[in-house]
Amino acid sequence: MKSCLIVDDSKVIRMVARKILQELSFDTIEAADGQQALDACKEAMPTAVLLDWNMPVMSGIEYLRELRKLPGGDEPVVVFCTTENDIEHIQEAIEAGANEYIMKPFDSEIIQAKFSQVGLL
Repeated sequence: MKSCLIVDDSKVIRMVARKILQELSFDTIEAADGQQALDACKEAMPTAVLLDWNMPVMSGIEYLRELRKLPGGDEPVVVFCTTENDIEHIQEAIEAGANEYIMKPFDSEIIQAKFSQVGLL
């Protein structure tokens, strides 16, 4: 079964994303910051990562750069899900290895559309 690591410091966002992703037949793992997410990936690499930008301890962009250095870290499809919507942030995310970008707030249709675009559904 496909797995998705949901990385967001907001418990509410993680809960909403988990519900949507489980309806799309994903096993879900959650992390409240980039360091927790990195630790989770070292244990088991997920199929996909839904990633927030602004978090304590380690930001989403720092996490993404570290993830891509790990053995197998080039495999997960990374979808940024953030309020940062200026072209500089989007460009930086893509250059760091993100596959797609979703603006908050999001809903089931948006996640489904983006996950379809990147070949996860």
